[in-house]
Amino acid sequence: MEEEPLAPSDEWQKPPAGHLPKPTAWPATLALSITFLLWGLASSLIISGVGAVVFAVALTGWIGDIRHERRR
Repeated sequence: MEEEPLAPSDEWQKPPAGHLPKPTAWPATLALSITFLLWGLASSLIISGVGAVVFAVALTGWIGDIRHERRR
């Protein structure tokens, strides 16, 4: 016995349009910095240092974008 697919009803409503944040590269940059941090633990402290600096810059940039977005 097969079930019939649901058909649109007159009672259905479209969801209200929501606000989506603009795309940003900060999450990918933060992930890359964590990769450098962990890679540096296995190889060299210099790579960990680069990862730490990139981590701080990425986190600051991402938080700055979030704060700027909320002001709008």
